[in-house]
Formats: sequence, C-alpha cells, structure tokens
Amino acid sequence: MGIIDTARTLTQVPTLLALKKGMVPRSLEDRDCFGAQVQRNAELYGDRTAIIFEGRQVTWGEFNALCNQYANAFTSQGLRRGDTVSVVMENRIEFLAVIVALSKLGITGALINTNLRGRPLEHCISITNSKACVFGEELGDALNEVKEDLSLQEGEDYIFVPDAGAAPAPNWAIDLSAAGAAAGSNNPASTGEITLGENALYIFTSGTTGLPKAAVMSNRRFLASAGLSALALLRLTEKDRLYICLPLYHATGLMIGVAAAVSAGSSMFIRRKFSASNFLPEVREHQTNCLVYIGELCRYLTNTPARPDDHKNPLTKAVGNGMRPDIWPQFKQRFGLKRISEFYGASEGNVAFANLLNKDCTIGMTASRVALVKYDIHEDEIIKDANGHCIEVATGEPGLLLGHINEQAVFEGYTDKEATEKKIIRNVFEDGDAWFNSGDLIREVEVGYALGYPHYQFVDRVGDTFRWKSENVSTNEVGEIINGFEQVEFCNVYGVEIPGADGRAGMAAIHLVDGVDELDLDAFSAFVNENLPAYARPVFVRVQQEIGVTGTFKMVKGDLREQGYDLSKVSDPIYVMKPKEDRYQPLDKDFAATLAEGRGGY
Repeated sequence: MGIIDTARTLTQVPTLLALKKGMVPRSLEDRDCFGAQVQRNAELYGDRTAIIFEGRQVTWGEFNALCNQYANAFTSQGLRRGDTVSVVMENRIEFLAVIVALSKLGITGALINTNLRGRPLEHCISITNSKACVFGEELGDALNEVKEDLSLQEGEDYIFVPDAGAAPAPNWAIDLSAAGAAAGSNNPASTGEITLGENALYIFTSGTTGLPKAAVMSNRRFLASAGLSALALLRLTEKDRLYICLPLYHATGLMIGVAAAVSAGSSMFIRRKFSASNFLPEVREHQTNCLVYIGELCRYLTNTPARPDDHKNPLTKAVGNGMRPDIWPQFKQRFGLKRISEFYGASEGNVAFANLLNKDCTIGMTASRVALVKYDIHEDEIIKDANGHCIEVATGEPGLLLGHINEQAVFEGYTDKEATEKKIIRNVFEDGDAWFNSGDLIREVEVGYALGYPHYQFVDRVGDTFRWKSENVSTNEVGEIINGFEQVEFCNVYGVEIPGADGRAGMAAIHLVDGVDELDLDAFSAFVNENLPAYARPVFVRVQQEIGVTGTFKMVKGDLREQGYDLSKVSDPIYVMKPKEDRYQPLDKDFAATLAEGRGGY
C-alpha cells in the first residue's frame, strides 16, 4: 500500500509545479478582472455552451452579450467605476450576468444572502454604501419591506430583474431587461482598465458578533482562488462541465465553482437550489463530471436510499469544503468519484488550505505561514504563557488556527475597520507580529507520503460563531434579537451537535423576566420565525432559572454546550422546533431518542 500511495502522490507533482509557476502573486497594478475573463471566453469559445439553467442554454458569446447589455444599462443609469451595488437574487443566469457586468465596469458587487429579511437585509445594503440595488423578481417583496429604511431613491436606484414573468417591475424600480436591450451589447471600453487591486466583491459573513459583515474581496484574491480551483483542485479544461447547486452569494459556489469554470472556459449546470432527488438524474442528463459541494450537501446525498448503479454517472471530480471524515469514504465510493479536492478558507481570511494531492479526509496543505495555538474551549479564550504569548500545540492536537499577516498574505478584512481589527491578534509570538484569527480549531494529521507537506483536518468552530445549514450563525446576533421578545430577560445562544447532521444546531438558553412563569410558545415561535432567517432560528430552547456568567459577566457556554439537550443532564424545560414545523414544543424522550439515533431529519 505504501508503494501505491507514493506512486499516486508522485503523479501530482506536475500539477504542483504548474501551480507554483502560475500562482505567483501578481501585481495589484496588473489589469484583469472577472468580466475580462468572460470576454476572453466569448472570443475563444463563443459557440460553446457556458451555462445550463432550468431548460435554457447560453453560449459564451450569448452570455457575454447579456453581460454587456447589463453593463451598458448600468452606465446609462450613472453608475461608475468605484461604486458599490447590492445584488439580491437567487441562482440563475441573470444573477451571474449582473455580477460580470459590474466587474466589467469596475463596480463592486455586494452579494446579499437571499434568506435575509427586515433589519439584516437593510443593514447589508446600507453598510456598503451601495449606490443602487439590483434585485430579482423573486425577491421583490423582501425589498419592498425595507426600501423605506434605505437611502436609495425610488424610481432611480432600484433595478428590477425579471424572473418567471409573473410580476412586472414595480413603479419604484427600473426594469434591467428593458434597459439592457436598449443599451446595446458592445463590450464596455472600461473592462481592460480594471486592476487586480480594485475590489471585486463584498461577500457577507456572520463573523463572530453583531449583524453580517461585508468581507472585502479584491480582484487579485478572487481570480487567484478561481485559478487555484481550476488548475490544481479540479484540473479543469474547456471540456469539463460543473454541477453547481450552492448559493452563489457565497464564496464556494461563486469563486471555487463558477469563477473556476470561467477561468478554464468550462461549462456549468446551475441549479436554483439543491435537490437530492434530482441530483443524479441531472448529472446524467447534462453529463456533468465535476461537483461543487459543501459537507452538508454530501451528507444529504449519502443519507438518500442507495441504488446499485449510483456509481454509474459521469462524475469524476469534486471540490468543496466541510466534508466530514465519517462520510468521506462512503460518499466517494458510492458516487464513483476519483478525486475529492477539499479546501479550507474564510471569505475574509488570509490563509487557505487545499487538498492538492487527493488524500482522503483532509483539508490538505498550505503555502501560508500558519500556527495552531492552545485554546481553552470552556473558557472560550486563547491559553498564553507567562510572557503573554500564545503556545503552539503538539502535532496531532487540535489548536486555534492563526494566519500570519504579511505582504504575501494580506488580511483584507471587512468594510468595518473596527470589525477588521477584532480579527487580528497581535504580539502572538513576539512583540509587533500580527495574525488573523480564523476562529477555527484544526489539527495536523497523518496522510501517508505527502512530499514532505504537513496535512490538516478541520475540527470545529470556537467562540461565538457556529455553522448550520451551510451558514455561519452569530450567537451574539441571534441572542440580541431573541432578547427583544417581551418575555425574555437574558438569552445565551450556542451550537449543539445533532447526530447525522453537519455543523451545529442553534440552542438558546433563556431566562424569563420577573413575573413570567411560563414561556408563551405560540408568541415566541412567531417572534423567532418573523425575525430570524431559517438557518439562524434555534432548534432548541432551554428555559433556565438563572443565566451563568463569569467573573467578568461573560455568559458561560461551555457547560451548556456539553449538556446540550440531553434530558438526563438537564432538569430545565427544553423545547424543540422539529424539521418542517414552525412552532416550538416540549422535547420528549421519544424524539430525544430519535435524535440520538441520527433520525431527527435535520
């Protein structure tokens, strides 16, 4: 087995050498952008299929023409290089055309989570100082609810993109389809002037506190991530076709999937939302040989009833993040995959890992300078030595991942300077050094022969953020909102594990105001459903007599996480919102047993 492993690893060397040659950091003054790459594909592969979506197909030439129409329409509306435009649309061809059009003009696209409503939606549009908001017909109601709280002008700054055609553009928005048709499809002259140092996108992340933050994504980092995925992770050519069903307002679906396909001239099958039952039929019908995944998607597919011919499909390669070791071998074998390229990287971070050598159950290796330091999970803090410096963990021991900040690994951070500074840890090993705090625990693992490169494995998130339903959930943000319910005095939110589900489900320990003896489940359920997106709603609620705090009045989470919703450890009332239901109900022993068996349905 050792000889076979060594031989397989050595076959990766040519790709690593090509990667090293092609991924040297480019100057921020170099001219290139996402829109320019689409334009090149139109010249090189104009008649080849670019995107397949809901029965429609567009070639690279047709797609570039649509992007140009949108870009010319934006110009006619007075939008200029350096502006920011919010984009609120579901996955579809027009969404990608809007992003490319903005790129061609040097306008930063602020990509907003389509699940957001009310205050979080208003916040995301406002925090980026957006000059306009492009929204899809499918999300018109969400924009209508918040437009009075925005500084954008009705009839001028709202730009409507038709979808099913069930509703016309409202009288407070401009119809982009009509404006684009009138503007023409010539390539904008500005595209060749856009530099790598300019901002490509704002991608929102929950961060660790407060409302969503806008992570800055420069053209250089955007194109470098796309190039890494295309060249070394998926090894794409113009003959490949990607299956993409992840939300495109997130970095994985957009940068690692769509942008990689654009980088290589590959074609894409794009789905509005993931469907386990349609997955294999669509893979076979459209001959997609590459999958872009997140771990939860893979678990859903693994949990579907297996058929003897599941492996008989065109898929050979997959790229993504969050696939857990307990399903990795089964998923790979069942669907006949030859290569799984797991990667790790935060939208706002300065460090990335990639499984370039096709090893199992690892996020791979990194060229960045990183450190894994000791972290006290119960106290939710870094362990330091007598000199106030961090302590590196032993090989194989989980540690908090830090990424060194330097000229080759710049931390671009957020639009909020204060939020950016909070993610930087200084004087880590010596006075004056600066490191990016990932908020994640990882460990070094043994993967066999690996050309001398250490490999790593993701362990867990720490602190005030956890991952659920493919989203980062800020415990502080959720807690602040629940504190707004009239019966709640204090709320402590944390993540708990559910067998058979990826990530951690939200659980809220609440203390009721004086004089309230029992939580009004109907009113509380309605409040949670109205004020929180589905992924951020706590699955469990525990009603405590007292909320535990530290000596510095920081709420204690360690014991709460450990006890979770275990009825044998908790005497307080515990309530659960079951899958596909919208009301909390008491957690009983029968459903608790179902959860323990991994059959909860989450």
